[in-house]
Amino acid sequence: MATDDAKVYVISVAADLAGMHPQTLRQYDRLGLVSPGRTSGRGRRYSLRDIATLREVQRLSQDEGVNLAGIKRILELEAELDTLRRQVEYLRAFVDPGRRVFTADPRGDVVAVQRPGREARRRRPSEPAEAGAIVLWRPRG
Repeated sequence: MATDDAKVYVISVAADLAGMHPQTLRQYDRLGLVSPGRTSGRGRRYSLRDIATLREVQRLSQDEGVNLAGIKRILELEAELDTLRRQVEYLRAFVDPGRRVFTADPRGDVVAVQRPGREARRRRPSEPAEAGAIVLWRPRG
């Protein structure tokens, strides 16, 4: 199953999906507005996320009258905002005592996760933990 980030669409298909000419996509790539993946032969490959960005570039340009330099700055600021939001959420986990449960993500980084509800946490000692679960023990006191 392909994700929104899978670079699978050739330039002609991506251009059709975005409602643009392939030359426009090449220009946007040169300007750094949308950076498609590359094949070993240097052919461009676009993802669904890239196509959504192309549509947003077109909307900003045609409907809002923003020039390409302005659009590039808007896209950069939106990416920075997304990164900052993720960082704030991560840091809130350290401040909020109700969320001090940590796990490892698929890359092995330690991340804070929402503490499960009381009913989800209660397990009889005789009951086995779920397969692959990590059980943490904290002394009371």
